[in-house]
Amino acid sequence: MTDPKIPVTEDELHAYVDNELPAERRSDVEAWLATHPYDDERVQAWRAMADALHARYDRVADEAIPRRLEIDRLVSQPRRWMMGAIAATLVAFAAGGGAGWFARGADAATSAFPSVTADALEAHRLYVVEVRHPVEVPGSERAHLQQWLSKRCGWAVHAPELGTTGLKLVGGRLLPGPAGPASFLMYESASGERFTIYASRVKSENTQMRYATQANDGAMFWTEGGIGFVLSGPDNNKDRLQQVARLVYDQTEKAGG
Repeated sequence: MTDPKIPVTEDELHAYVDNELPAERRSDVEAWLATHPYDDERVQAWRAMADALHARYDRVADEAIPRRLEIDRLVSQPRRWMMGAIAATLVAFAAGGGAGWFARGADAATSAFPSVTADALEAHRLYVVEVRHPVEVPGSERAHLQQWLSKRCGWAVHAPELGTTGLKLVGGRLLPGPAGPASFLMYESASGERFTIYASRVKSENTQMRYATQANDGAMFWTEGGIGFVLSGPDNNKDRLQQVARLVYDQTEKAGG
């Protein structure tokens, strides 16, 4: 086979994986992959990731988009059924010993916990199923992403470096929050495991970390400097959620988030 006359773009490779490539271009892409091993490996990796995401999230992929997350239909209250589900499973989380961020703020107001966590888990469930368009700004544009979200949200949005936990920044997007715009960042492991960080202004003092579950997803919530943070991810390993959440906390605190 010879290379196609028109070089294959990355968008076409994604469309090929998603079976959305025009039929007349498919043979060109296959010829390209036969002579470009690096791109062929990427396509195989994307397919494996897509299979893993479908296996975990197909049950929610066809759910209607929550009105809470439709930018052109902002509403003032999160979905009551989600709040009820989380309220029924929320657990105050405190680690023994050391780190002050686990222990402090035990008596602070936590009324933001159910509503913000509900919104964060809704966003998590909606966007982690997306293979081709999970974010608005890709992780390759980290500086622009942080600047854009900071300007729109009104506080310093920092995208933590989570490489030590095996997670790479996919990118982020802007969402409506309970008291104005909210930032939403997505991270992914080599196996396709996805975590998201949702942050929104809250009327609450600094609080200790709290844990909640909904369906097969878990979330760690805390507040710092008038911002509520929620780390969401698979609910099959709370220790891993805690590990990632602590790293997020340490870096956002140092960045002045």
